Amino acid sequence: MAGNSFGEIFRISTFGESHGVALGVIIDGCPAGLKIDTAFIQAELDRRKPGQSNIVTQRKEADEFEILSGIFEGITQGTPIGIIIRNEDQKSKDYEHIKDSFRPSHADFTYDVKYGSRDYRGGGRSSARETAARVAAAAIAKQLLAHFGIKVQAYVSKVGKIEIGKEYTEMDLSKTEDNIVRCPDAETADKMIELIKEVKKDGDTIGGLVSCVITGVPAGLGEPVFDKLHADLGKAMLSINAAKGFEYGSGFAGTELRGSEQNDAFYNDHGVIKTKTNHSGGVQGGISNGMGIYFNVAFKSVATIMQTQDSVDKDGNNTSVTGRGRHDPCVLPRAVPIVEAMAALVIADHLLRNRSSKL
Repeated sequence: MAGNSFGEIFRISTFGESHGVALGVIIDGCPAGLKIDTAFIQAELDRRKPGQSNIVTQRKEADEFEILSGIFEGITQGTPIGIIIRNEDQKSKDYEHIKDSFRPSHADFTYDVKYGSRDYRGGGRSSARETAARVAAAAIAKQLLAHFGIKVQAYVSKVGKIEIGKEYTEMDLSKTEDNIVRCPDAETADKMIELIKEVKKDGDTIGGLVSCVITGVPAGLGEPVFDKLHADLGKAMLSINAAKGFEYGSGFAGTELRGSEQNDAFYNDHGVIKTKTNHSGGVQGGISNGMGIYFNVAFKSVATIMQTQDSVDKDGNNTSVTGRGRHDPCVLPRAVPIVEAMAALVIADHLLRNRSSKL
């Protein structure tokens, strides 16, 4: 199976299945000499783990990690860093009923067609549980970025048709963790939570948007052709389970603006080149311009619903499937740390690439 690695210099490779013994990640390219706060790694995993509130899946996983290599006395050694997270609360019997059938809008059918075999227990390798390994790796990437004054912050900006309706500059993003839906606007958060509870009661699911802001990024990160910074961010975000769309800067709304409205005029702020507006989202020509990078990621409704749906089995016979077990009625609250993780991995990788781009 290809496609289990991500990044060029700061490179990660993940392994493991949803109902296997453990998940894990190998991090290659992390510079030596970085002091690692292991409590921070656990805190990041806790933000992603299941069972943290009544609006997410109730699977109980501590998601405690173990560092196998690459860190000695709390300091990175410049060698591959190995981390594993053991699975503890698998209930594989919840998936027996679909081992020969394909769940609508899941990876079951396409996975079976491609590989001729699949681990149906929780989706196996295609499960969103794989993202725990990404979050663990990104907790180290975030600490590398913090060394350079770079910060990544994501939040839920829309659930269904309920949205904040404010720019990130108008809010205090430190309040994102103050509620279980991870929306920094308390009034909107209450409405989002009520909607998710209502949808869950109906045995259904709902999607929405996660917005992300990256501050402190220096000008000059990214490559001008295929490895544009926003292109790599887009690939990173669309690699997350249930992600359906990516837009940065003014995004699709920018198509309604004229060039005179869209262009970001430059000015000199005490020797620092800045732009008066930031429709570019901090990236121009595929390269960061020193302004804040911001983008939205659209997530679809979770595919597993507690309702009966038409389907087919592996022999092509018509059948029906009904969701069982423990599943998220809305992926967004737990997607926030995953979006941050993938953003941190991209920026860390480009930061290290850029160190050798000129004398």
